[in-house]
Amino acid sequence: MATLPQKPSDEAPARAVLDAAPGPLHPVARQTLAAAIDAGWADPRRLHTEGRTARRLLDDARAVLADGLGVRPEEVTFAPDGPTAVRWMAQGLRYAARRRGARVVASAVEHSAVLLPARHAAARAGDPDLAGLVAVDRLGRVDLDAWAHDVARPGTVAALLQHANGEVGTLQPLPSAHEACRAAGVPLGVDAQASLGRVDPPRDYDVLAADATSWGGPGGLGVLVVPERTRWLLPGPADPDATLHGPSRHLPWVPLALAAAEAWQQTAATRSADAAEAFALIEQLRLKAASVADVEVVGDPVDRLPHVLTFSALYADGEALVREFDRRGFAVGSGSACTSSTLEPSHVLAAMGALTHGNTRVTLPLAAVAPHRSRDVRSFAALIDPVVTAVRAELGASHL
Repeated sequence: MATLPQKPSDEAPARAVLDAAPGPLHPVARQTLAAAIDAGWADPRRLHTEGRTARRLLDDARAVLADGLGVRPEEVTFAPDGPTAVRWMAQGLRYAARRRGARVVASAVEHSAVLLPARHAAARAGDPDLAGLVAVDRLGRVDLDAWAHDVARPGTVAALLQHANGEVGTLQPLPSAHEACRAAGVPLGVDAQASLGRVDPPRDYDVLAADATSWGGPGGLGVLVVPERTRWLLPGPADPDATLHGPSRHLPWVPLALAAAEAWQQTAATRSADAAEAFALIEQLRLKAASVADVEVVGDPVDRLPHVLTFSALYADGEALVREFDRRGFAVGSGSACTSSTLEPSHVLAAMGALTHGNTRVTLPLAAVAPHRSRDVRSFAALIDPVVTAVRAELGASHL
């Protein structure tokens, strides 16, 4: 049996986690999870007292999430995690419209949960046009003219677009993109894995997918919102327990759903203040990184998520940067945040025409789980220049 790492002692040097994607569990949600293990352990399909209790708790959790998202409880359903929710979102839209066509449109910076299945489907059919990828600009924002043209093409049955990119932070123009979809009669699925709990929930979508970890909830729980107006269906037999599972047919472990609902309530209560502070902290880091020679800060500087930053250093290696920051007490990310292999070259940065190597990604945790994040950001900002310089010297590029 593996030995769990011990909590650091008071004498141990402090470490700062600036790679909160996914982030730590909200402390109040952790308490709820522990209590729910005792209260909601039973199968909510059972008719005995314990089963009915679990069913009531699951219904309560769904109602809390629905209220926060501005939808009805029966429109909220679950998945095993965020990427699965995104895959099911796309699959359900495509399958429900299978008699009209099979073409799916997405931006070039979507999560691999969108891009890989679309490419595989196109390859199996021998028709690369089934996966319509729309270009983005240097900030990572989708080209709306190209988007409107692509969703109007014959055979298009679904469009998929992030609320915001979890790697560079740029918010997408969802209202305009959704308007173009409505004009073409094509439903829009929105991936909100990076944004929910950090900014106001999007309203312009036909299906919404998210991950509970984005708002301080537990891992192992994805959320799907399927409004009644939307035609959405996963392949397979009809579900006899549809009122319990919802259209995804996934029955979550009840304690996870309760912890996610509690985290949502806690995060929603402080969202505006947390976002304002995080935005200012990231702005400090953007300015500091941009002041280092041959370092490019990517993404929209204003219309962005408040807690995400990526910068790329010429003549440096992303893995080496991560290791050097880690050696100095800072956990940061690199590579692609939108694939399962995070040190793969970033398809997001490639689509934007930015440097795909030597990148460092910061994803600030919520203040509730990182009470010293302002101090941590100040300390990290002071290290950007010396760490980049040290890594360049290690690679023999210090003279360039």
